[in-house]
Amino acid sequence: MMNVRRSTMDDYAGWLELAKEVEPLFGPMSEEPAFCEGLKQAVTDGKALCIADDKAGCLVGGVIISLEANEILWLAVAKRSRGQKAGAALLAEAIACLDCMRPVTVTTFDGTVDAGFPARRLYESFGFHDLASAGKNPAGIPIAVMVLDRACAGA
Repeated sequence: MMNVRRSTMDDYAGWLELAKEVEPLFGPMSEEPAFCEGLKQAVTDGKALCIADDKAGCLVGGVIISLEANEILWLAVAKRSRGQKAGAALLAEAIACLDCMRPVTVTTFDGTVDAGFPARRLYESFGFHDLASAGKNPAGIPIAVMVLDRACAGA
């Protein structure tokens, strides 16, 4: 069972390691002051959720949300933990924290990016669909905005 919890500053180094691992797909983050400050703020504000491997002393994955924008800002799972439902557990908890009466958005890889297929498949399995092209991310990879119109059961 994947235990998703709110991150604390004790997780900060693990977040930076996770960011460093996914930088080839997302662009520079772990040494970018704006990312680091945003991450610290998200943790402080309770908007960063994670799954930790306490035995290994590292993060399995993490998700950052914006309550104001009703948005998934960032979601990543460590390579060693992919395929074990960590992404689904993180996404489910993130959606549960957001306003289910408003559309939930996420910016992810567009359908032409093979490396982004697992992320798109995850979002689609929760009911997200493409809303608009969003250009390219800092790594130069095409991205798209996806939306979940109704997150509430029976809405």
